[in-house]
Amino acid sequence: MDELLPKLSVFLLIVVRVSAFFVTMPLFSYRTIPAMHRIGFSVVLSWMMYYTLDVPSLEINGEYFILIIKEALVGLLIGLVAYMILSAIQIAGGFIDFQMGFAIANVIDPQTGVQSPLVGQYLYMFSLLLLLAINGHHLILDGIFYSYQFIPIDQTGLSFGNGQLAEYVSRAFNSMFMIAFQMAMPVVACLFLVDVALGIVARTVPQLNIFVVGFPIKIAVAFIVLMIVFGVIFTVVQELFEMMLHTMRDVMTLLGGS
Repeated sequence: MDELLPKLSVFLLIVVRVSAFFVTMPLFSYRTIPAMHRIGFSVVLSWMMYYTLDVPSLEINGEYFILIIKEALVGLLIGLVAYMILSAIQIAGGFIDFQMGFAIANVIDPQTGVQSPLVGQYLYMFSLLLLLAINGHHLILDGIFYSYQFIPIDQTGLSFGNGQLAEYVSRAFNSMFMIAFQMAMPVVACLFLVDVALGIVARTVPQLNIFVVGFPIKIAVAFIVLMIVFGVIFTVVQELFEMMLHTMRDVMTLLGGS
């Protein structure tokens, strides 16, 4: 029992980091996946990682509880940063919805349980399918596995990059909005031209009820342009996946102080 307890303490620390990672990580944290399945998967993954990591045995004392808090914080931060980057897809859908007139018609996202724009949810579901098709979920799991090279399990403190972490996350947040704007730009620009054309028609033909005619025209134009630029949007989504993985690695580097 005395020999088993130090090994069990290390295993529990791995479970804390992996399960905290699954709480905020896209795809693995969704409510459509039963909680028991997520817990079981995190325990099995932690068990496999335990036998691949060269971790010294740890005693359960006051320092051990600090390690538990540190492991939970690391898992939450890495998953939250990845979720923040992928939110650019729904933000781009929100830009498009606002121009289409769909901004008032939000739907409940079954994965997260929050309101999301219609087009944003549509693009987000296809993006998740693309992530699975290119085995992006394997790279996400690699991220939590290789996090122990940047942030050792027996390291009690986090450096936060001496303030560089906050600056880096804010720049990533800014880049996320820029990518969302790039994704929505073709549709938003076309709808802006439609608004200009409708404004000219409203001035030249006052008898025409422009509000009755304008809504179906804008919706039709938006869907046509969306189908035309669908491939371009998902080319940007692939770059977004790459940015997500680079951001996770950089955050782990800053947290580990290396």
